Amino acid sequence: MNWQGSALGFGAMRLPQTSNNPADVDEAESIRMVRHAIDHGVNYVDTAYPYHMGKSEVVIGKALLDGYRQKVKLATKMPPWSVQTAADFDRILDEQMQRLQTDVIDCYLLHGLNNIFWPKLRDLKVFDWAEKAMASGRIGKLGFSFHDEYSLFKEIVDAYDNWTFCQIQYNYMDIDYQAGTKGLKYAADKGLAVVVMEPLRGGSLTKKPPEAVAKIWAEAKHQHTLAEWALLWIWEKPEVSLVLSGMSKFEQLVENLAIAEKSGPGTLTQEDLKLIARARKAFKGTSPIPCTNCGYCMPCKQGVEIPRIFQLYNNGIMYDDMKTARFFYHQAFASIPENQRADQCIECGECEEACPQKIPIAEWLKKVHKELGPR
Repeated sequence: MNWQGSALGFGAMRLPQTSNNPADVDEAESIRMVRHAIDHGVNYVDTAYPYHMGKSEVVIGKALLDGYRQKVKLATKMPPWSVQTAADFDRILDEQMQRLQTDVIDCYLLHGLNNIFWPKLRDLKVFDWAEKAMASGRIGKLGFSFHDEYSLFKEIVDAYDNWTFCQIQYNYMDIDYQAGTKGLKYAADKGLAVVVMEPLRGGSLTKKPPEAVAKIWAEAKHQHTLAEWALLWIWEKPEVSLVLSGMSKFEQLVENLAIAEKSGPGTLTQEDLKLIARARKAFKGTSPIPCTNCGYCMPCKQGVEIPRIFQLYNNGIMYDDMKTARFFYHQAFASIPENQRADQCIECGECEEACPQKIPIAEWLKKVHKELGPR
């Protein structure tokens, strides 16, 4: 795709709302923010079928009227959980184009591919459908967003020769999580543009940090805001094509635009990068479960996803965000299917015998399920 994307893209998953109901999008403020972003150089707008319970695509469609549609590449995503047969591909795309008031989706992604949705779409011959949609001009380029392990990411990248881009979760805390740095480099080496999502980890990296982390930031020779540390770290990576930020306040947009203006490789010093590595280590030091994700406890004969469950819980504690941990624990498409959750443990003890860290796994699984399970 012979096109230069802006450093910052507008992510429409966290638009301003008028209530706690995600469907209650503040349309006027959302449109003001999208158009302000475009007026100040943003040329990539990303939404998806389920965002804001379907309202995000509708509002983005309105925001891109009055000539703004021609100024951006528009991205949205095929929701695999809503696909039952191959006929659903066209049905969903038609609905999205109506919502977005456009006759072409410039950048179309297969949404949230994991070990459940990837084989489902592959076996429904999604690539045959996508080739026809691209040939007819309804889709510009095909990509995918991803939420699973690196080995699956590599398999998906290698499965199709005409991927143009991919979208991965990446930030200075998630260098080994999901696709991670290995995935970033692998995709870039294969010629894919890499779009980064969750650069601020859903805002967690801009919250007041634990005391140990705050002390490290205070040592910096050149002081930055918490958002600057996180965003500038990503823009240091030459393999990153574009960074998405889901902004729910106008002030966040203004700040992110200003950070993007000074971004790029070489913005941070080597001392800065060492400081960020120390902050990462300090963050991880606040994890209550000393799991290193070595995998020696796996496979569990009951199918319990022990390391992934512990990672969700640790993240909830580290970032003071148990709400998100519970969401991912309950949403099978995002992380842990019901038959692989902590309450399936039968306390056989095999995992504890194999654990190099000598973690009382069964005890922790009980505690985690009590915290993250049904309420």
